[in-house]
Amino acid sequence: MLKNLLPDLINRLLKTVVLTLVVVGISAIASPADAQTRIRDLVTVSGVRSNPVYGYGIVIGLDGTGDQTTQTPFTSQSIVSMLQQSGITLPPGANLQLKNVASVMVTANLPAFAQPGQAIDVTVSSIGNAKSLRGGMLLMTPLKGADGQVYALAQGQLIVGGAGASAGGSKTVINHLSAGRIPAGALVEREVASPFLLGETLQLELTTTDFSNAIRVAEAINNNLGPNVAQALDGRTIKVRAPSNPNDRVAFLSRVQELSINKSIGSAKVIVNARTGSVVMNQAVRLESCAVAHGNLTVKITSTPVISQPAPFGQGETVVTEQADIQISEAGGELIEIKGAAQLSDVVKALNALGATPSDLISILQAMQTAGSLKAELEVI
Repeated sequence: MLKNLLPDLINRLLKTVVLTLVVVGISAIASPADAQTRIRDLVTVSGVRSNPVYGYGIVIGLDGTGDQTTQTPFTSQSIVSMLQQSGITLPPGANLQLKNVASVMVTANLPAFAQPGQAIDVTVSSIGNAKSLRGGMLLMTPLKGADGQVYALAQGQLIVGGAGASAGGSKTVINHLSAGRIPAGALVEREVASPFLLGETLQLELTTTDFSNAIRVAEAINNNLGPNVAQALDGRTIKVRAPSNPNDRVAFLSRVQELSINKSIGSAKVIVNARTGSVVMNQAVRLESCAVAHGNLTVKITSTPVISQPAPFGQGETVVTEQADIQISEAGGELIEIKGAAQLSDVVKALNALGATPSDLISILQAMQTAGSLKAELEVI
């Protein structure tokens, strides 16, 4: 009897386990964990940053598209100075007519902890009237920092992502020909001092000021790395006690950056680009019930030339005047009720119900904020 019941009990048990796993899986899918944001995506380490460097240089080897030296005398002066350093002296009063040379400014960003011998990318931009830098070669250019010290040397073949052609007074250009890049075109010559290993503490700086996020970052560090390790100084800065040993400090900061927090929802904000008509809003935007009436105003101006001629064999002159016809029409706009919305998707649906163009929507948003219906900060860029 038991032998006959055993297979049936096993089948029922397996069905129960499978059903339980399916229910647990569905529950996990239906209620996902709160979205987490890593600390590395929210903060930067004070003093760990890139440093801009720049220098004046000469690009050679252009195919007749260089500076017109009569209009850019500094290009000729640079070539004369370079030739003198090479032991070549030009006769007094020599008028150089150079077409394959261009004066440029070379810029780059020296990354944090860059060491001598490390290669970095550089950008080369024309400062004269060169038509194109395509195919040019940058001669050795010292790159200086804000303190006047040389931190890198740049040299190499330019890469210009464009093309152009001209003939018979016509000209066609694709992309930009007056600037280019040299990948790994500069070698670091001097190390920039960093305060990373100085002192007993480090400072983490939030990219956006937020008191809630500052407290949450400090709490996450204290909960995972020990009590009283981190302290929020204000809405942007968190002071962290770090090991003095360089290897331990790097490992410590690596662990801090991998910690995650529940990022707070930022202030409600609507960004308006008045030049392009773009409107962007974040998820914290709220809308209260209001009524909006929006109409279109059209102004049409028609200009018709009127020619007045004198009689045959008369002594007068033909006069051309213009007769303008101005018409103004206004399309009536219905009064539309917009219901209050607490979710971003509902706010978008309510605003789309107006059927307004982006430029008109900017004016409507400004009026709604003034009326107190739009619960958000309106920023025009």
